Amino acid sequence: MARSIVALGDHVDPAEAARAARIAYEYPVALAAQYGIEDAPLAHNRKVNRGEKERGLCWHWAEDLQAELNKQNFKTLEVHRAIANGLNPILISHSTALISAKGDTMYDAIVLDPWRHGGTLFWSKTLEDKRYNWYPRLEILAERRRRRLAYEGDL
Repeated sequence: MARSIVALGDHVDPAEAARAARIAYEYPVALAAQYGIEDAPLAHNRKVNRGEKERGLCWHWAEDLQAELNKQNFKTLEVHRAIANGLNPILISHSTALISAKGDTMYDAIVLDPWRHGGTLFWSKTLEDKRYNWYPRLEILAERRRRRLAYEGDL
């Protein structure tokens, strides 16, 4: 994966790419132990939602991985957050972290999704992810807020 991160841009530092790849692979393993992952992701989600486990929803994985990557203060890489199915009332929304060359958008990034396989990292280019169509997290959250306010009559 480090080579794929380096390939995100000519100015990407190979040492930063290697460090990011190592964290993206190793940190989710530590999170899986911390979260007490014993089941498939959706089964674990039920345990969190019932209060049997504290963490392990997709947004926990994304939040924790993003925080760990951001501690690195990368100069040539940028960490993003995205949501899939965020405005679809039928499908469960899914959150993830992504990494790109500094200054690029999340659409030019690599998806870093440890939730999908319970702590084993799934990664792909954003637009090549065959399971999810990703959108910027803040845009989805803003639209959800707008819809809630419209529904409540506060717009």
